[in-house]
Amino acid sequence: MAPEDNGHRRTPRFESFDDWTRARSIAEEQGRLLAAESGALVDGVRANPTAYLSTRLLVSTLIDVDAAIALLRDAARAFDWLVEEDPDFPRITLDESPQERRERLERYPWAAGVLGLARVVISATQNSPTRPPDAWTLLQAARASSPDGDLLRGIGLDHVLSTSPLTRGNPLTRGNPLTRGNPLTRGNPLTRGNGVDSYADQGSGGRQPVSYVGPAPGRAPDDPDGPRRARIGVVDTGCGAHPWFTVAVHDGSGLLPGATIGRTDTATDPESVGDVSGPLDGSLDEASGHGTFIVGLLHQGAPDADIHWWRVLDSDGTTPESDLATVLMRIAQLVRLGDTGGGLDLDVLNLSFGYYHETPVDHLFDPTLYEILAAIGRTGTVVVCSSGNDATTRPMFPAAFAPWDGADQIVVHDPRSTPIVAVGALNPNAVTDALYSNAGPWVAVHRPGSSLVSTVPPFQGGLEPVARIRHGSRVREAIDPDDYRGGFAVWSGTSFAAPVFAAELAQRLSRELPPPDAPERPAEEIVQQNASVVAKLVAARP
Repeated sequence: MAPEDNGHRRTPRFESFDDWTRARSIAEEQGRLLAAESGALVDGVRANPTAYLSTRLLVSTLIDVDAAIALLRDAARAFDWLVEEDPDFPRITLDESPQERRERLERYPWAAGVLGLARVVISATQNSPTRPPDAWTLLQAARASSPDGDLLRGIGLDHVLSTSPLTRGNPLTRGNPLTRGNPLTRGNPLTRGNGVDSYADQGSGGRQPVSYVGPAPGRAPDDPDGPRRARIGVVDTGCGAHPWFTVAVHDGSGLLPGATIGRTDTATDPESVGDVSGPLDGSLDEASGHGTFIVGLLHQGAPDADIHWWRVLDSDGTTPESDLATVLMRIAQLVRLGDTGGGLDLDVLNLSFGYYHETPVDHLFDPTLYEILAAIGRTGTVVVCSSGNDATTRPMFPAAFAPWDGADQIVVHDPRSTPIVAVGALNPNAVTDALYSNAGPWVAVHRPGSSLVSTVPPFQGGLEPVARIRHGSRVREAIDPDDYRGGFAVWSGTSFAAPVFAAELAQRLSRELPPPDAPERPAEEIVQQNASVVAKLVAARP
């Protein structure tokens, strides 16, 4: 049976009728909400809401992993649960110098191991079929049963990170298929009364097609005798094909010899398959095109820079903390090798997603994710993060790993690493902060993030224009609200303010790149120079 041709779009033929096993992200399958009303306490501190994976816990290799797993197994016996190290997640560690390990011990006297991560899985036994495993319950039981506080410092939830690209904003509200831009939720005034929500509507900054008639960003020709181009890395949903990207954008998945960085499966690629998770709902997934939009902003702001991207997020804009940590560890290995060692000298790394920790001021907060970012920063790479879209002062990570103005720091910062930069969003007037933009002493700088224009893959969703007619050989119709074949869109979020700043920073750092015949500079010199550039940009514009 041939695909139907209705003169407008072609309906693909189903290879098999298997919709009930549709692709779902790990967050959708195993995600669980730690709700504020649960009343959970950690050493007297009330746990705040967060999203996490129910059958996993993370164990930092900064502590004794085997002892930590033994502790969790002892605690799991009370629930008839099994705990084992995840066979699908080999321990990943980073080779560091003795100096780096000594300096970390000064910051964290309990962190005697190597930098890295292990993951354990929790499963039910025949004796506990009605009590499904829950990572938070097990973690609390382990904390209550063990006097070894140092051992527990490296055990934590596998949090769910989210882009929250202003289709719903809060990463804790994922999971209801009718809250993902589906027209079944439109038209009710009770769901559209919030000023923050208004940014998600088409016409008010929400994702929508737009025409772009200007020239592509101008890119200077290669100069074999000049300094190398600035380089920007992006960890996100990946990047789709676009005419602007024929030279400037590089898939970085194979840059590290012997290892793949990020996800490479094509069937669930958010930048080539716009509707991965809901093939029957007719709507594009909420984060499809997110990475391509970011890369387009980087290319507009820094057209001479090379952009390297790695995919870790699913089409709903989520990823487990463990998967992100793995990708960041691989990038750390890559940049620490540098150009001369077969790796990559990277100037800026953009991260436009985050999570909220349940007890960020608790002494059991695990700093391993920060330490991985600091290992990247010790090469001179500046990590730029979005501050979040929930109109809250609650710290969102990794953005809140940035230095704070006050004394209340979440982590002990490594002075030999470039500072992380958290970016908030401005309205189109470039004067006022966007209503959705998170705020707090950890947000260092603001850049335009609302109603921006950038690149998207040539998606075409299931919505239709309100009118269509054929006149002669031509089709006339109203604007199709999810037809992106023109290659450009409007979108809003701190996810996009971050690359605006990252591109500006890359342009500024490109002035400091040495000529090709210059001797290799010490990493400490690059860190000091790049940190100074960051400080000037932050101070120059709020």
